[in-house]
Amino acid sequence: METLECIPRKWGNSLGLTIPKEIVEKEGLSEGKPIVITLNARPSLRSIFGTAKFSKTAQEMKDEDRRGWD
Repeated sequence: METLECIPRKWGNSLGLTIPKEIVEKEGLSEGKPIVITLNARPSLRSIFGTAKFSKTAQEMKDEDRRGWD
């Protein structure tokens, strides 16, 4: 299995990826032959916003900041 980083490009109304010749040959890829692509997209801030849990309240953190770090 090969790992590849590439940039999607506009292809009509879709996006297309170009697979380098070396990987095509190494993996034995050919036109019309199905392949499986696993995407590893980074999570957006919107999906993780508000999920952080803190052991101290905001007020406790502000008070600690005012006192300085002990």
